[in-house]
Amino acid sequence: MGDTSTQHTPLGSGTSTPLSVAEKRGQSQANKKQGNNNDKLPKREVKILMLHGYTQSGALFRAKVRALEKILAKALLPLNLVPSLIYPTAPNRLSPRDIPGYAPSPDSPPEDSEIDSWAWFRRNEATGDYRLLREGMLSIASCIEEAGGEIEGVVGFSQGGCVAAMLAAALERDRKVTSGAHEEWVAKLREANRGGEVKFFVSYSGFWAVPQDLAWLYEPKIRTPSLHVLGGLDTVVEEGRSRGLVDRCEDGENRVVVVHPGGHYVPVSKEWVMPVAGFMRKYLEETKEEKKEEGEEGS
Repeated sequence: MGDTSTQHTPLGSGTSTPLSVAEKRGQSQANKKQGNNNDKLPKREVKILMLHGYTQSGALFRAKVRALEKILAKALLPLNLVPSLIYPTAPNRLSPRDIPGYAPSPDSPPEDSEIDSWAWFRRNEATGDYRLLREGMLSIASCIEEAGGEIEGVVGFSQGGCVAAMLAAALERDRKVTSGAHEEWVAKLREANRGGEVKFFVSYSGFWAVPQDLAWLYEPKIRTPSLHVLGGLDTVVEEGRSRGLVDRCEDGENRVVVVHPGGHYVPVSKEWVMPVAGFMRKYLEETKEEKKEEGEEGS
C-alpha cells in the first residue's frame, strides 16, 4: 500500500558519513549565519485547531497534550513559525449516564446532573445517525471565525479525530456536498476559514463517519495530508475502525500511519511526539516556501 506504516519513527534516524574537523567548523559557521538570518525574518503565526474526544473538554485535552505543544514550538522555531494551538470545547454537554461504563452508586452524581463532559455529536444507537453534528460543526466554524480564520492544521483525538478528518475533507475546495442536511455547516466552515484548506490533519485513535448521508466526505478519498496515530492495545476504538479512516484517505507519501504500543490515549513521550511534530513541520515548511515564492512573484 502507499501509506507509510511504522511502529516507531524517531526523527534524525539513518546513517551519514562522519565530518572532518574543518567540515564541522564550516557547518557550524553556516548554521550560525543561517540562524542570524532567521532572527531578522518576521515570525509567522500558525493556527492549529485541537479537537478533544468524547466526554472531554478543550481544557482537559490541552492538559493532556502539553508535551506536544512544547516540542512543536521547538520544531517550528528554525522556520520562524510560531504555533498557536486552539482548543475549543464541543457544545453538546453530556450527563453521567452518557459516559461509557457508567454505573450508578450511592456516591455518584444524579444521572441528569451537569458535568464537564462534552461531545461533538451523539450517535443514535438505533439508526446509527449522528445527532447534534450540525451544532458541533457550527461551533467549530464560530471558533475559526473568532480566531481570524486561516487555520492551517487540525489535530483530534478519538471522536475529535473523526471530526478532524471530516473538517479537512469539508474544506477541500473541489469537494461537493451531496446531502442538503449538511450544506449549512460546510458553508459556514468554508466561510470562516476564508475559503482556505488545511495543510494537514492528525488523527489520534480516530475513525470514519459511517452514516450514509456523510459518504460524500470520503468519496472521493480525502486528499489532505494525514497522520494517523493508533494504539496497538486500543479497546475503545478498535483498530479496524481507525484503519477504515486510513483507507478513506488517498494513498501515497501524504498518508502516514504510526502505531504505538499503548491503548486509547495520546502518547506524549518524546519518541512518539517527534514524528508528529516532524509531520506538521513538513507541510508547514512547504506552505512557507509557497508564500515566499508568491511574495517574490508579486514584488
